[in-house]
Amino acid sequence: MTDQLKAELLELALEAALRAGELLRDGRPADLGVAATKSSAVDVVTEMDIASEKLITGLLTDRRPDDGVLGEEGASIEGTSGVQWVIDPLDGTVNYLYGLPSWAVSIAARKDGETLVGVVHAPMRGETCRAVLGGGAYVNDRPVQVRPAPAFELALVGTGFGYRAERRSRQAEVVRQLIPQVRDIRRGGSAAIDLCDVAAGRLDAYYERGLNPWDYAAGELIAREAGALTGGRPGDAPSTDLTIAAPSGLFEPLQARLDELGAWHD
Repeated sequence: MTDQLKAELLELALEAALRAGELLRDGRPADLGVAATKSSAVDVVTEMDIASEKLITGLLTDRRPDDGVLGEEGASIEGTSGVQWVIDPLDGTVNYLYGLPSWAVSIAARKDGETLVGVVHAPMRGETCRAVLGGGAYVNDRPVQVRPAPAFELALVGTGFGYRAERRSRQAEVVRQLIPQVRDIRRGGSAAIDLCDVAAGRLDAYYERGLNPWDYAAGELIAREAGALTGGRPGDAPSTDLTIAAPSGLFEPLQARLDELGAWHD
């Protein structure tokens, strides 16, 4: 786990994310449609998700053939090096489908289960967020830090919703009870960008149930390197059950309140 390895992984993650972002931005067909659905009819995959993942996995396996790969659209390579790439080739697919700008390419590199590098490239924002474990967080070349924790009732909190009706209904009930207690709620449609917005001080906090590793792996490291605490239920790491990111002083009461509200289950 040397600095040289981290630097090599970061360079490759940046190259892959920038190339995929260019493909997605410049190659989006005017008649873009849904190529497939996943958990429900509104949980969609486009042909561009698939093309982006193919570009990224091809580059990674060409440069580092012994590494493992875990991708949202089906890429799965075991690898033998101990390094695993966790990629979301298009986070915010529905935004992309509708021509909204909040979408990104998310690439993380793990070594023996620990995230070493995270890159979230948001082409329509003109931003590349990145972090290396122990090296701080950056938006483009500008170092970023989370906002100081506000009082709970003054917190601007980001969240998201799943695609299955039963889960959405439960998540909406959690929001209904939480929103009178905070400044406001934001729903951007890209978990990776939301986590980076916590890192950059554009949100005070973020939480969501139902994320997969490719949704949060890169953004969670970026938020943490910017000074956020991250976790799930009390005592747990971020997971599909619940992912939370916020500065110390806000993280603790938010985590406790979300646990009381049952934000970790449907």
